Amino acid sequence: MKRILLFLVILTAFPAIAQQSITLEECYNSVTQNYPLAKQSSLLETQNTLEAAVISTAKLPQLSLDAQATYQSDVIEIPIASANIDPLNKDQYRATFSVNQLIYNGGATAASLAIKSAELKSKQKQVEVSLYQLRQQINQLYFSILLAQESNLLLKSKQTQLEAKLKEVSSGVKNGILLPSSDKVLEAELLKIGQQFKEIESNKITLIETLSSLIKQPIYASTEFKNPLIEIHLQNELIRPELELFQYKKDEIENSENLISKQNVPKILGFATGGYGNPGLNMLDNSFQPFYTAGVKLHWNVFDWNANQKQRQSLAINKDIVDNETEVFKLNTTIELNKQQREIEKIEAIITSDEAIINLRKEVLQMADSQLKNGVITSSAYITELTNLYEDQNTLVRHEIQLQLAKANYNVIKG
Repeated sequence: MKRILLFLVILTAFPAIAQQSITLEECYNSVTQNYPLAKQSSLLETQNTLEAAVISTAKLPQLSLDAQATYQSDVIEIPIASANIDPLNKDQYRATFSVNQLIYNGGATAASLAIKSAELKSKQKQVEVSLYQLRQQINQLYFSILLAQESNLLLKSKQTQLEAKLKEVSSGVKNGILLPSSDKVLEAELLKIGQQFKEIESNKITLIETLSSLIKQPIYASTEFKNPLIEIHLQNELIRPELELFQYKKDEIENSENLISKQNVPKILGFATGGYGNPGLNMLDNSFQPFYTAGVKLHWNVFDWNANQKQRQSLAINKDIVDNETEVFKLNTTIELNKQQREIEKIEAIITSDEAIINLRKEVLQMADSQLKNGVITSSAYITELTNLYEDQNTLVRHEIQLQLAKANYNVIKG
């Protein structure tokens, strides 16, 4: 009994698997999450965390250990015979442990961290831009599959119509109303349709495999591709990730300017050194002795031959270059939008004409159907008119898919 129930559950679940569907938006989301390039975003964040940790060590005490042994050719001597002071040894030894602590550097450390943060945003946005640019490729594959899907449905409709007509013609041949070869012509046409089914299915599978590899998701031949109803808003405002990338690049330059402005700020450090050596700090004591020093040090680069100013001027030029790149990008994108808008308008006009042609083809086919029943025309003439209608319907479907593709590309170009 349990086995029967399990079989029924599997049987019930199978149609759900077979009727799996997918939408264009799901393809967009999948490529954003699963495309290999998407991994770079988290890698960049990890790398930035490590680099920021290295920069932050400037705030921590810097520890160092030094040791040296030297032999000198000469040493200091006191030229007083009655002083009774032993001369220094020519071999001298010293080991020191030093601690240096940054007290003030004008905010240079914080400025360096800000640069790393700005760099991370720019790099992650560049990854987002690269992933976004895959959308037009997805559009091309998705709507090509959709066209194959719709063409298959039209071909099935033609096949059904021919099979019904074959029954009528076969009956007419038996009754002597139609010529004996009339049914053979229809049978040959049905065989051609079988070949067309195989061709469409083969092309569809190739496209599906390519799309599946791109979005890193399994897609089956039985998967239904939903036909999206795409709306466009004709306006000049762009919402492309590239524009954010340009802004992040400018933020990065501004943070670099801020860091350069702090390079010539006075720096204050505290230090302490402890050691053991011969001689120590008392040069007159010719023996091993401990010693230490502690204090505060000021470092100020008073004059740098205008290097700082020239660096700022160079960064200002970089900012102008980014502004120029932004302007060029907006111009090229606006040109692409206008071209895409003209393409949409052209296809819409063609579709109106397609519909009128199909209506006329249907009237002609109705007359041909009546003439075939009465034996006025041959099956070949009927098939010609049926094929003309099918081809025009297929043309309409292709133009409708092209219209949706053009609208999808318009939205991608616009952002």
